[in-house]
Amino acid sequence: MRTLLLAGTALLTLAGTAIPAAAQVSDNVIRIGVMNDRSGIYADLAGEGSAIAARMAAEEFGNKVAGAAVEIVVADHQNKADIAASKAREWVDTGGVDVIADVPNSAAALAVQGITKDKKRIFLMSGPGATALSGAQCSPYGFHWTYDNYAMAAGTGRALYEQGKKKWFFVTADYAFGQSLEEETTKMVKSLGGTISGSVRHPLGTSDFSSFLLQAQGSGADVIGLANAGGDTVNAVKQAAEFGITQSGQSLAGLLMFITDVNALGLQSAQGLMLTTGFYWDMDDQTREWSKKFEAKAGKKPTMVQAGVYSAVKHYLKSVEAAKTDDADKVTAKMRETPVEDMFAKKGRIAANGRMIHDMYLAQVKTPAESKGAWDYYKIVKTIPADTAFMDPKQSGCALVK
Repeated sequence: MRTLLLAGTALLTLAGTAIPAAAQVSDNVIRIGVMNDRSGIYADLAGEGSAIAARMAAEEFGNKVAGAAVEIVVADHQNKADIAASKAREWVDTGGVDVIADVPNSAAALAVQGITKDKKRIFLMSGPGATALSGAQCSPYGFHWTYDNYAMAAGTGRALYEQGKKKWFFVTADYAFGQSLEEETTKMVKSLGGTISGSVRHPLGTSDFSSFLLQAQGSGADVIGLANAGGDTVNAVKQAAEFGITQSGQSLAGLLMFITDVNALGLQSAQGLMLTTGFYWDMDDQTREWSKKFEAKAGKKPTMVQAGVYSAVKHYLKSVEAAKTDDADKVTAKMRETPVEDMFAKKGRIAANGRMIHDMYLAQVKTPAESKGAWDYYKIVKTIPADTAFMDPKQSGCALVK
């Protein structure tokens, strides 16, 4: 960590008069490493779009903060925890990286969390969903920004239960994220009085969901919960339509869906799906203006993960500017005491466990007839207040919570 040192007020003597020297910040570089899937099933929801979002945040500061240049570097973790860990160590030990951002894929994020905690580097998590990241494996340098699996369950799981759909079966990605999402939704459904008829797990990056969907169809469940994301969710929804699952009366729940998934599916296949999101481009003038700038650079509207990267990086840079240093302990203290107020979050706040608490939104995918044009995909059904959307930090299992 190359701390930006604020020079002391050394006294210079000129013609017998003591003149305080101007306080200056040394000319260093703050490097922010955006790590994610740039080539696989999560590239569309994060990928280069997350790097674009981080650059947009830096550009708002003129690519310079507290006298230091801001540089965005990128890496592809290929959805592998060992590659993520290796790249994180390389960035910190020899690459001069001060902050790591994004990291979808919870197994990769958990690996990076351990390294950034040991190395005292700030970790801005937008892509991963595992609640352990702000729970049992929390870090004083880790900030879980955009969403988590508890929020997905609190939104979509509760909404479907309230529609009378009380019996669930899960089709789950077999790694930390999917398992956590199934676990959190199971807790939510059972707490409301619902039941779980079973589950089946599939490898990450599955192309053929037929055997998994047939098990789900045969379960007699009211809801088939897809505890996966990105390309896996798109493939599962497409193949469920081919099997006529929703036409036979069962509901399909994409427990973590992104606007890019809906775009890939098309409204004909995705219409009616309920989902929970932390961001939608068409919510207000601020979101529309920022998303228009993003689309000009990326060629598409932003996902909530990409919008969350922008928000987290901007908050970090704002805190460096206020603290006049990139010292991790001083910057994290400033981040925690400063409300998050931007186009992504209104009256957001960072809890003791590193969870950024903000409103979430329950949305329903429009029908083709309801859509007025490109990317006009969501109806916002209701706002889920921040304190309802996220787990009480005292119940998270994080040792930082007193």
